[in-house]
Amino acid sequence: MVQSNLGEMAALVTAVCWTITAISFELAGRKIGSLSVNFIRLVMAFFLLGIFTLFTRGMFLPLDATPNAWLWLSISGIIGFVLGDLFLFQAFLEIGSRISMLIMSAVPPITALLGFFFLGEVLTPKALIGMFVTIIGIALVILVRKSGDKKLEFNHSIKGLLFAFIGALGQSLGLIFSKMGMGSYNAFAATQIRIIFGIIGFIIVFTFMKRWNKLKEAITNSYAMKRVSIGAFFGPFLGVSFSLLAVQYTATGIASTINSIVPVLIIIPSIIIFKEKVSTKEIIGAIVTVLGVGLLFI
Repeated sequence: MVQSNLGEMAALVTAVCWTITAISFELAGRKIGSLSVNFIRLVMAFFLLGIFTLFTRGMFLPLDATPNAWLWLSISGIIGFVLGDLFLFQAFLEIGSRISMLIMSAVPPITALLGFFFLGEVLTPKALIGMFVTIIGIALVILVRKSGDKKLEFNHSIKGLLFAFIGALGQSLGLIFSKMGMGSYNAFAATQIRIIFGIIGFIIVFTFMKRWNKLKEAITNSYAMKRVSIGAFFGPFLGVSFSLLAVQYTATGIASTINSIVPVLIIIPSIIIFKEKVSTKEIIGAIVTVLGVGLLFI
């Protein structure tokens, strides 16, 4: 029974990890910027994973991966970590981690569509209804109608919302390419491959943007580094690894469905830590979004 539910349990652990890491990275990003947070947390996660796999698999680096695994996981790392997370972390600063993670609930519908086209996974009529409900839930939170005006307007930064949606697309593509390359390969070692290419991608970004001085300043900020350390442990190390473990033992859609409870999990921490005022409509929207994602695959 435990073995049969391994994928689902891994997805639940992933959701908790995402909640902790989103808050940690928002706190750090406010101090040192999203670009530095991205790079530092990947380097930390690389060594955490290396130490873990050294004890569990007898090797620090994933040298036993097949060329096919290296190919697809490297693509996954660049798209998911560099492109997807770069936009997501900037969204944390623009609209906050709570709204950003709500937008990330679009990952399951996007993943389902991509799974249909790339992996041949079944997309049922109920799943289509679930996608619609998910969009309605997100719309309840990000759209508002001002009194005396019939037009709907965004009640958050359009740029921030766009960044979050691009982040969601990057996460979805990352999941699909991960599943294509991973097969039965160790999930933690697969994550390390993704991180290696994520680091390479950010080295190119930092060099092109001439931001190495900013990175040096970021490393000396003890407050931010503590938050990045927490986020790195629960994000690229535990979170990503458990997300790959989840898709390894269950369908990508089911894993994404369970992961989608983050917008609900993050409400209370956002109120306590960031002193955010969360309206009833936003709480309802978050719940509707999760229910919509649930309809996709349950």
